[in-house]
Amino acid sequence: MAHPHCRLGSSPAALTRAHSRSSPPEAARSEESRGLSHGLVRVDATCWHRLGPRVERRLPHPLGVQMSKIAFLGLGNMGLGMATNLVRNGHTVIGFDPSPAAAEKAVSRGIGSAASLVDAAESADVIITMLPSGKHVLDVYADLVPAAAQGTLFLDCSTIDVGDARAAAELAVGAGHRAVDAPVSGGTVAADGGTLTFMVGGPADAVDQASSLLDAMGARIVRCGDSGAGQAAKICNNMILGISMIAVSEAFALGAKLGLTDQALFDVSSTASGQCWALTTNCPVPGPVPASPANRDYAGGFASALMLKDLRLAQAAAADNGVDTALGRRASELYEQFVAHDGPGRDFSAIVTAIRAGAYDAQAQQS
Repeated sequence: MAHPHCRLGSSPAALTRAHSRSSPPEAARSEESRGLSHGLVRVDATCWHRLGPRVERRLPHPLGVQMSKIAFLGLGNMGLGMATNLVRNGHTVIGFDPSPAAAEKAVSRGIGSAASLVDAAESADVIITMLPSGKHVLDVYADLVPAAAQGTLFLDCSTIDVGDARAAAELAVGAGHRAVDAPVSGGTVAADGGTLTFMVGGPADAVDQASSLLDAMGARIVRCGDSGAGQAAKICNNMILGISMIAVSEAFALGAKLGLTDQALFDVSSTASGQCWALTTNCPVPGPVPASPANRDYAGGFASALMLKDLRLAQAAAADNGVDTALGRRASELYEQFVAHDGPGRDFSAIVTAIRAGAYDAQAQQS
């Protein structure tokens, strides 16, 4: 997600200089000091960026940062790494996952195990959810909101429909709690390494309460607006990503037919106007970017099924709000065909294999 003043490539020194030029008022300085105690520098009113390398464990903990008792619900590929980083930063985490294997792995990471959702949330200061869908989140909130101690912070990191996110927040706030939606970007590597980007929606005071926890799990926190705004930013960003991956894949397919090597096209486009994350970081062809999933037969990375899920969420939001997203709609159709043929597991950049094989041309002719 692009933020006009948050440049991931900017050096800490440059970010600090940019901050020092704007000499904030006293209230902002107070908030700034809290951010710096977390190892962050303010870039503007909504965005924090980490200074220097991540510290694996910070003990003694910075003055003013209170340790929390956290219920973490959903300990799958993403949730496990996130919960582990909370433990590493000194928080007490009680986890719950219906999968016995996931629960067992969590215990090996120092995460407490609960027999049920309610048991996990009992006496928790914060309830964090990382669940597959809005229905799961709303069902969990229906059980936990009445049982939670007054003033509990509900922090949902799932990627769900904007309407479901707002409904979940209304349930929590209506019962006297606080609620923040904070979907993530970065995948399992960033979840394990504590370098996720959080797109955050919720009232400023609730986001401020959540900031030290988000800092323990991520490298970048952007408050996008009120409840549901984090989800809105996430699905818009991933619609851009899905469209751009298809465009990059089509360019490699065309370039090969015109006699260009993948490396030659990459060398031009990665430093020209075609440059984008789908090309320079997650390049869909093996060779030019050694760390991209294309060099591992598209294992790992961001699964095609998850990309399809996010594109469908974007299309549902577009329909609800009367926005014609022709390219987003087509990207959703192409990923639906690809997942049905290739399976849900490989990285979403594997769609290049179907494009190069002419699979979509064949399907169009049959229809």
